[in-house]
Amino acid sequence: MKSLGEGQYYLVREDVLTESMQKMLEAKRMLASGEEKTIQEATKRVGLSRSAYYKYKDTVFPFESIARERVLTIFIQLEDRKGSLATLLRLISEAKCNVLTIHQTIPVQGRANITLSLDVTEMPITMEEFMQRLKTPSFIDSVHLISSGAL
Repeated sequence: MKSLGEGQYYLVREDVLTESMQKMLEAKRMLASGEEKTIQEATKRVGLSRSAYYKYKDTVFPFESIARERVLTIFIQLEDRKGSLATLLRLISEAKCNVLTIHQTIPVQGRANITLSLDVTEMPITMEEFMQRLKTPSFIDSVHLISSGAL
């Protein structure tokens, strides 16, 4: 049997969380909203020790905070033309996506490959529409979705 803490994740109801975990979540909410400015202020207000806050802060999250964030990894093959990467990045920016990582191969025989990881949390258009927009420039050979999921 695998012991707890070996990278397994669980979705649990709030009422089964320990009191310390619930207070830590409330302190994180206060900090995120600006209601409290420091960890010390937030933990004092909810009645939690700072050590308990630090113990749980990177391991317990509200479901909405994870489900809201989306990351796409896409693979693009394109013709190596001056300004092609700038055009591609403009299309991504116009779709309200944030570039997390970018890797471009050295062009061979006038072609290059680009792999992008994008935060699409704020993207107001559908995935299909976004992929179509990326395919519109004449220098794009192909666009493939490699993965999508939570951060």
